[in-house]
Amino acid sequence: MTGYGRAKLPYREKVISVEIRSLNSKYTDLRVKYPQNYREKEVEIRKMVSSYAQRGKIDITIEVKSEQGDEAFGLNKALFRKYFQELDGMATELGLPKGDMMQAILRIPNVISTDGDQIDEQEWQTLMDTMNAALKNFGQYREDEGKAMETDLRSRIANILEYLGKLDPHEAERVTRLRQRLNQNLEEYLGKDKIDENRFEQEILFYLEKIDITEEKVRLDQHCKYFLEQLDKKVPSKGRKLNFISQEMGREINTMGAKAYSANIQRLVVGMKDELEKIKEQVANSL
Repeated sequence: MTGYGRAKLPYREKVISVEIRSLNSKYTDLRVKYPQNYREKEVEIRKMVSSYAQRGKIDITIEVKSEQGDEAFGLNKALFRKYFQELDGMATELGLPKGDMMQAILRIPNVISTDGDQIDEQEWQTLMDTMNAALKNFGQYREDEGKAMETDLRSRIANILEYLGKLDPHEAERVTRLRQRLNQNLEEYLGKDKIDENRFEQEILFYLEKIDITEEKVRLDQHCKYFLEQLDKKVPSKGRKLNFISQEMGREINTMGAKAYSANIQRLVVGMKDELEKIKEQVANSL
């Protein structure tokens, strides 16, 4: 599930800011960018975010800026010079465009560093407060998106149930047309006098049993109701279960399409499939 949260708090002459972005993923893929002197706290930062965000492809950016200007920061000239020489030499050797190497090198860790190598308890607490505020905003963003997604999912399920309710009249019409078509074919090939009515009725019943979609309709209706029941549950994660239910819905809809033998029923089945595909897209982006 996508998400975004940002927060910043002042600490002495600095401003600490935290930005969290996430995209949907089956697993937790956490990437953290932070000032060099925060390295010792990386494990705690990862643990804090992982326990809150559950899963997803998550990017966290921690920045510390000085309110006094650039004097609180230093350029590691030796490291900058080494990167520049290596990249310049490689670009010349391979005949590659050099582009703006200065900006690229400045983004490399340790090239720009703060004056202090250690952070004290007060600064760490300020960072934690900033993280908590960013995570709260991140959670609110996800919650708002989840509510909009839930509304859309309920609408899609309602559309599928509406299509399902329109099948009955076409089923009765299909039986009548099938009987007329088979009877007409037999009269043309055998003649009306040679048709065994009892045998004809038995064959009709056998054929109708093969294309009957009553069970599929009942199961699809149950799956839709179960889907809505899961939406009603107040649990933090339900995406996997909704995905499983949507797969079961797809099986019933596909079977009805294979047994349709009616243009009108096929049109309704296509409408159901269209709604189900949109449901799957939404569920794939949920926790």
